[in-house]
Amino acid sequence: MRLFYEPVTTPCGHTFCLKCLERCLDHNPNCPLCKENLSEYLATRAYNKTLLMEELLQRYFCDELAERQKVHEEEMKELSNLNQEVPIFVCTMAFPTIPCPLHVFEPRYRLMIRRSMETGTKQFGMCVINRFADHGCMLEVRDVKFFPDGRSVVDTIGIACFKVLSHGQRDGYHTAKIEYLEDKKVEGEELTELLKLHDSVYDQALGWFTSLKDDMKNQIISHFGQLPVKDSDPQGNPNGPAWCWWLLAVLPLENKAQLTILAMNALKDRLVAIRRVLIFVTRKRPR
Repeated sequence: MRLFYEPVTTPCGHTFCLKCLERCLDHNPNCPLCKENLSEYLATRAYNKTLLMEELLQRYFCDELAERQKVHEEEMKELSNLNQEVPIFVCTMAFPTIPCPLHVFEPRYRLMIRRSMETGTKQFGMCVINRFADHGCMLEVRDVKFFPDGRSVVDTIGIACFKVLSHGQRDGYHTAKIEYLEDKKVEGEELTELLKLHDSVYDQALGWFTSLKDDMKNQIISHFGQLPVKDSDPQGNPNGPAWCWWLLAVLPLENKAQLTILAMNALKDRLVAIRRVLIFVTRKRPR
């Protein structure tokens, strides 16, 4: 049994470690001991330290408390090392530069999001539900809004593509060792051809988007924003132009097709795939 660390006392008079209480309240809004409802306490998130208990621990259990603090710091250091193990949210498709709002209600993901904020990384991976896909996108948390019952809406944005090297688990949520993906850069004649292809597919994408009905365009813009401008240097970003990912997010594609394009590490291949999709959706549209 561990010594109290960051002790907090509930309105019903029971004292717990802060992290232990938070994890209990992820599952049930009642006191773990007396079962009194703590919904109001959870809503305010006023987890103030119990100063008397803190003083007693420092006075009579100084060495044990120092050891407990050392264990906690080692845990935080391990959790913040995203080069070793990345927490994975298995839910939906996500793309670099594209917003990905999340409604978090499962206890395991409440814990995962809380840890990403506490460690300061504010990052985790997203993989689509496909037996835990082999490729995904790292997300960065921009804002978190909590509801009184502990649920939250998390505002994230994609920052990088990755390949899953191995799967794992930690306290109920998925983890993975990953390898970040970067587009292969080209030069000379290949670059000249790439720039022509880039401009051509962008113009094709712009034509498709502007031809949509106003209500459809407004829905897309309200969720994903405007179509990003054409990049003057398509190879400037390791994962390619932002407009490509915006287009993949809004085009009517199945997850399997999106995942195939996400896994590509050559901008030319991605542009060719997008051009094929644009040709298909343009022909399919009723006149």
